[in-house]
Amino acid sequence: MNIEKFQESMYELIVETSTKLPKDVRRAVLAAKQKENAGTSAAMSLATITNNIKMADDQVSPICQDTGLPTFKIKTPVGVNQLEIKEAIRNAIVLATNQGKLRPNSVDSLTGKNSGDNLGAGVPVIKFDQWEKDYIDVRLILKGGGCENKNIQYSLPCELEGLGRAGRDLDGIRKCIMHSVYQAQGQGCSAGFIGVGIGGDRSSGYDLAKEQLFRSVEDVNPNEDLRKLEEYVMENANKLGIGTMGFGGEATLLGCKIGVMNRIPASFYVSVAYNCWAFRRLGVSIDASTGEINEWAYQDGEFIDFAETEAEKETAAALSSDVITLEAPITEEKIRSLKVGDVVQINGLMYTGRDAIHKYLSDHDAPVDLNGQVIYHCGPVMLKDEDGQWHVKAAGPTTSIREEPYQGDIMKKFGIRAVIGKGGMGPKTLAALHDHGGVYLNAIGGAAQYYADCIKGVEGVDLMQFGIPEAMWHLRVEGFTAVVTMDSHGNSLHADVDKSSLEKLAQFKEPVFK
Repeated sequence: MNIEKFQESMYELIVETSTKLPKDVRRAVLAAKQKENAGTSAAMSLATITNNIKMADDQVSPICQDTGLPTFKIKTPVGVNQLEIKEAIRNAIVLATNQGKLRPNSVDSLTGKNSGDNLGAGVPVIKFDQWEKDYIDVRLILKGGGCENKNIQYSLPCELEGLGRAGRDLDGIRKCIMHSVYQAQGQGCSAGFIGVGIGGDRSSGYDLAKEQLFRSVEDVNPNEDLRKLEEYVMENANKLGIGTMGFGGEATLLGCKIGVMNRIPASFYVSVAYNCWAFRRLGVSIDASTGEINEWAYQDGEFIDFAETEAEKETAAALSSDVITLEAPITEEKIRSLKVGDVVQINGLMYTGRDAIHKYLSDHDAPVDLNGQVIYHCGPVMLKDEDGQWHVKAAGPTTSIREEPYQGDIMKKFGIRAVIGKGGMGPKTLAALHDHGGVYLNAIGGAAQYYADCIKGVEGVDLMQFGIPEAMWHLRVEGFTAVVTMDSHGNSLHADVDKSSLEKLAQFKEPVFK
């Protein structure tokens, strides 16, 4: 095989996967938009999402800044050199990272050091199978940390909140799957997709679950029992009212695919791989002699371009009439005037801060004066030009709940007034917002191009020893839109949606499959 051409093909696969959603996913997103109620926060979120998809298409830039852990599943004819293939993929990964198509996401688990090129022990994940066909089949999924953290595994029998006992039968499996959607809430960037693996052991069950995400959204399960179960979940999960970004609404789940494998008698696992709306997986068939791409997977049917519709323009206009402008430093009085449901636009300076920054700030002084300032839970994709200037290539929010142990204390310690992220935070942060005078602002998860467009300049960076995603970036923004979902009066939209969806989950307690 021409390994240089194969490497070019892998680079093309990586770039396409990171920047362009496949056709089947686009159709699922469009279907969600069409059933959402106009003028709601969920409708606004879906409009932002589709706008972001279009921007990523046009700019050939990452749809979401968290380009995840690249996972390849490869089938090769007998006799193909898999060692050469692996090296070519690693080279393509480095090139894509250097050109801003992937965020450097490979971190040493012991030292915390980012490799900077997406290589490292076990990264990227490359899994091979051999087959009798004469071409190479390569599938790639980029699954970000926000949705990866909402994966869940159940060991049956078990007790499930809202659903009671789940036994070792089809109804027990059904309850686990419904619970998996409930527990994800908006933290995994709903509306999402799930792959389910029934059986196996703890590791093979998760592998089977993730493998289901390589199926087409629109395929039909050949197993009659699993087909009925997939249809049941798709019909009823959307009755939980979790909605896009966890704002409430009609679209909570966009796809459900279930696979099954044998198990040992003592173990019965149901493993669920949750994937965000930014469902980045593509595949190619490669000529085994030339290394060239013969065909792309997941590209059958209509291509949805996502040009802005009149309804979206009307929704945006209605929301903009009530938008509240914030610019740091923000006073406590201004913060306490905000309430859950308010839409805000931020102008001026904000600072990024993720896991490493929050841990650092809990033990050290801040490198900048954060009094009255805004912290953005974001790990951007950054590129430096020939003049040494940094540019933001993608900059959506990360999942905020990881910072729950630190956030309230850090807000009080440094006088921070606003925190931006996705998925909401817990009771400790809510109490601190009340006591200190702070607010949590929910940005739209995955909308990395939309928010990058709001960033007009990079004015500095601190703590680069933590790597690009974890550094503290000083960003000058204009028209950065978010929704107040936790205010200084003890109100939390996330707690409300969690409570109401749990109540709705309980209606699925009774047996369905005999």
